Amino acid sequence: MNAITQPAEATAPGDGHSYRMPSPRLRLTPDVSHGPLDDAWWPRCDALELELPVLVGSLDPGIGTITRVTVGTAARPDAPQVVMAPGHVIEVVLSDSAAQAHAITVDCGTVGRWELLVIPPDEPARVAARLLTAAADPANPLSAPRLLALAESGLDAQDAEESEGGAGPR
Repeated sequence: MNAITQPAEATAPGDGHSYRMPSPRLRLTPDVSHGPLDDAWWPRCDALELELPVLVGSLDPGIGTITRVTVGTAARPDAPQVVMAPGHVIEVVLSDSAAQAHAITVDCGTVGRWELLVIPPDEPARVAARLLTAAADPANPLSAPRLLALAESGLDAQDAEESEGGAGPR
């Protein structure tokens, strides 16, 4: 599923005007959990308390209620312990795992959990588009840190697989 739905709406206190957060930049592969990453998310800023409700609000309600997310302390040392989402509270768990440095684990009601590559907000659009596609590819064998390292070096997942002796065009 490519989850792009209506943006979340919020009202500033005492102002009466509503504000719509832009739809999340997200790539989800339907009904597939396929490796170290399930999909990718490209937030617009590092403020989890602003970005997470929009992410949650854009996901298909059929997956169930998102109750918890796990984030890396290295990437988000000031992450809040809870985030308010439309109609419920999401627990934010901090992890020291190196794999969580550039990923977020989303625990859902009926489908279990998704491991999403978190693309840095300031990543150039061209690079982010490649990362969104690579992370959602069911054949992707690479972790979040490895995909980001490849992007920084200018390689993509197929180039890396070929240079490491994996399958490539024959």
